[in-house]
Amino acid sequence: MTDALIRDWDAHLAHEKRRSEHTRRAYIATAERFCGFLSRHRGGAVDARMLKALTSNDLRAYLADRRAEGLGNASAARELSALRGFLRFIGGTNASVPQMRGPRVKKGLPRPVSPAEALQLAHDVEDNAREGWVGARDFALLLLLYGAGLRIGEALSLTGAVMPLGDTLRVIGKRNKARVVPILPAVAAAVSGYVVACPWPIAKDAPLFLGARGGPLQPGVVRASVRSARRALGLPERTTPHALRHSFATHLLAGGVDLRSLQELLGHASLASTQVYTAVDAAHLLDIYRSAHPRA
Repeated sequence: MTDALIRDWDAHLAHEKRRSEHTRRAYIATAERFCGFLSRHRGGAVDARMLKALTSNDLRAYLADRRAEGLGNASAARELSALRGFLRFIGGTNASVPQMRGPRVKKGLPRPVSPAEALQLAHDVEDNAREGWVGARDFALLLLLYGAGLRIGEALSLTGAVMPLGDTLRVIGKRNKARVVPILPAVAAAVSGYVVACPWPIAKDAPLFLGARGGPLQPGVVRASVRSARRALGLPERTTPHALRHSFATHLLAGGVDLRSLQELLGHASLASTQVYTAVDAAHLLDIYRSAHPRA
């Protein structure tokens, strides 16, 4: 019964809510953990009737159990949000979901890497690849993240139909929202170089970025390469593929791009999501001041 409910919710997230595959995996994993906890906490099978009868005490007990496993405030808040959505789906349109205050989360600022660090990272990943074409692929992918502000999922969803790259690229972002981003000549050249070097044919309707065996490239492979490179270069742990997108936004803002234009380039649904970069830019300038001013 529980498996069927979770499968139905997954379908709802995919088709009705248009959530990304990454988000769906996280939400489904949370629902599965929660139902497993309930079977121990309450005893017996977990079904729709039990889920509709839950109280805030059940949610608190679950979060306490997860806290004992080392779950932090931000992760606990995300799990609580996922569970509310799950229980609303189970209960239907007029469902009464147990209310409880989520953990207080201090909103952190994304910390950008410098242009030199971004290029250094991409070159190190390229140099240490096990095959030349794999290095060309990873270098091109990381340049797309930094040079065009793409999310890693957006880059990996590109197909061979985008080739040859021109001055702009149409990207499908979250919730199937399309946007057009400019492509720098260096980025286009890197992607073209990868396509030429790739030993696998890249069809118009197939993924642009391919794995070692010719299938779609998985984001975990890219993250692992970046993790190794940042350790070798002594870069901070915040230097992730997604940090390159933050750097793209911060450097454009520092160069005078207005918030509305930046919102369009990043594909943010709300300007509030983009406004965080004004604080990032201020923090970046403060870092420069502190390192350069004799009395800082």
